[in-house]
Amino acid sequence: MLSALYRTRITHLSRTPVHHYFEQGGYSWYVDIDELPQLPRWLQPFARFEAADHLSPPDAGPDTLRARVDQYLADRGVELPGGTVTALLQARVLGYVFNPLSIFWCHDRHGTLRHVIAEVQSTSGDRHAYLLPPTGAQPAAVKKALFVSPTNEADGYYLVRAPLPDADLAVTISLHRENKPTFVATLDGTRRKASIANLLQLQLTAPMAPLVGALWIRLQGATLWTQRAPVVREAPVPEREKVGQL
Repeated sequence: MLSALYRTRITHLSRTPVHHYFEQGGYSWYVDIDELPQLPRWLQPFARFEAADHLSPPDAGPDTLRARVDQYLADRGVELPGGTVTALLQARVLGYVFNPLSIFWCHDRHGTLRHVIAEVQSTSGDRHAYLLPPTGAQPAAVKKALFVSPTNEADGYYLVRAPLPDADLAVTISLHRENKPTFVATLDGTRRKASIANLLQLQLTAPMAPLVGALWIRLQGATLWTQRAPVVREAPVPEREKVGQL
């Protein structure tokens, strides 16, 4: 599989405790984790992929992104020997990365999609990965397990819609409490070839995208605070869960 870039638009809609909406532009990589992009040396500072940015390290052997995905699945009794895993994520730009949402589509050796891993990261650096069935355009439900926002407790459940990207990218995550959506986020995008020209253009239109994205989310949190949204305290998270274990 050839790597691709998606010029993205992220939207956040909070319905409670106060109504708040914002959107932000950026870009994401879509890659085969066994064939990560090989960029010219001079361009590598603008797109570096590190295993340590996702999931937990393997129990043994080399620490690669593939080894981390395999370990995550093995911990849940799943094996996909020889199966392709594609991922939507952000690369490090000038040494900085922030992946509020990374998605891994896990196929078996025959090319059939078997599992989806959706990994959420908070601005404080905590991560948690959710194992989902391959529901395609239909949403999958999973219990929320990570404190992400100071205005939202770590309760309720997510409905995650994450079909395989094609010419277009369309991911939706909604947080529900008492069977009502309290928060909805979307990630939409248009596919582009992962060429040097396209990557340079994205650096101009969305420079330092990971850092800007993290700062923008913090700014929205401050805005909610000025709107008198109640602040909730983060419950202690076990170390195992802090590195992405369900």
